[in-house]
Amino acid sequence: MNKPVIIGSGLAGLTAAWALSPADCVLVTPGTLTDNAASMWAQGGIAAALADDDTPELHAADTVRAGAFVGDTRTIRRITEAATDVVGLLAELGVPFDHTADGRLDLALEGGHSRSRVAHAGDSSGAAITRTMAAAVRGLPSVQALERHTARRLLTDSDGAICGVEVLDASGAVLVLETDAVVLATGGMGALWPCTTNPATALGQGVAMAARVGARTDDLHLVQFHPTALDVPAFPNPLLTEALRGAGAILTADGERFVHELQPRDVVAAAVWEQLRAGRQVRLDCREISSVVTRFAAVAELCGAHGFDLASDLLPVRPALHYAMGGVTVDAQARTSVPGLWAVGEVSRTGLHGANRLASNSLLEAVVTGRAAADSIRGADTRWTPRVLPVDPATVVPPSAGAAVDLGEVRTILGASCGVLRDGESLEGAVDRLAELRHDDAGYVAWLVARSALLHPHTVGAHRRIDEQLETAAAQEVPA
Repeated sequence: MNKPVIIGSGLAGLTAAWALSPADCVLVTPGTLTDNAASMWAQGGIAAALADDDTPELHAADTVRAGAFVGDTRTIRRITEAATDVVGLLAELGVPFDHTADGRLDLALEGGHSRSRVAHAGDSSGAAITRTMAAAVRGLPSVQALERHTARRLLTDSDGAICGVEVLDASGAVLVLETDAVVLATGGMGALWPCTTNPATALGQGVAMAARVGARTDDLHLVQFHPTALDVPAFPNPLLTEALRGAGAILTADGERFVHELQPRDVVAAAVWEQLRAGRQVRLDCREISSVVTRFAAVAELCGAHGFDLASDLLPVRPALHYAMGGVTVDAQARTSVPGLWAVGEVSRTGLHGANRLASNSLLEAVVTGRAAADSIRGADTRWTPRVLPVDPATVVPPSAGAAVDLGEVRTILGASCGVLRDGESLEGAVDRLAELRHDDAGYVAWLVARSALLHPHTVGAHRRIDEQLETAAAQEVPA
């Protein structure tokens, strides 16, 4: 085997590189390590059953429930059972998790959780965790980091197996890295929507590269809208962490509370969207949270940059695309349907999240899948027998030449057709128009998303088809 190539330097990719050591690998990243990684932006923390009144079984049950009961139960059980060890590993590496006065981990409560189980480092947990893993990777002689190199496409041999990666260096020159093992760790695709909390570079590049060489994808229509993005003219939208509502923040529409804030994100986002469609002003009220500015210093700074005081102002909010539950389909070893191709983190579809991700399960998944890919690569033999169904040939569109695509048009199309609420007529129009843009990776991924949404006519979790005429009474539940 040639040196494995890892594409992406967020938490999942860094974990894979770290776990492969002392075996050599090449890590390709468009900037320096951690640049524009969504894991750096995660505010809440990492979920694990660490409290005396908690168990991995309860964590798994909450994950199943938040995911609208369509997640893969074996995957959910496997990853939630690993969570306590993951937090322990990260603490050993030096992540500065917050502790209570008696020395225990300070565990936060977030939406969809029945227990306080989110280990955190202030309100910049993702940055603390990802930087710690990056520091560990920088010290490894086994990792060759190709910074300021952008992966452009995957190369396959006559049998359809991975044989290389085509990359562009900082000067724009094309290089080919010969390898029979690639780990995709490219993150999500939120920047294909007009409102997102993702980095502007999150355009689904990994999904495009994998799908073009025949990798199976699933559930691309299942994307999560975070209910409390700050509603300001900025791209991306600043995120107001779930932990604010766990600490007591409430949502109001024209001054009236309208939803139970600690329901799963899809429920709260739909409720917020309904109020906005009715022309009401939705605000997040954090004024009753004690020491809110010191407890949520990063959020306070974000708000201040846009003229709001976290401690005294009512904050305008709206749903914004936050996370992709679907992606490149993988098995428990992070293997895809293409021999020699692994996928980890948000670009992958593990089945953990079902139709709606439970808060603070994403960093957990990044570490577990990164380690799984490394273990699989180290133990690889000549057989490639992933537990993944074959690809749908209709989704495989090889790269081709074409005119430059207006990313603004792609965002407008997805925002109108694949937003919080969807309908068949809008989706049909989107699929038809986006089919003309498939030569471009952004257009291709957007087409795959819209096509998947069109093929799923029933509401489930974050995929809400208004043409199905389902009642949404649960979204209107208001605590007494």
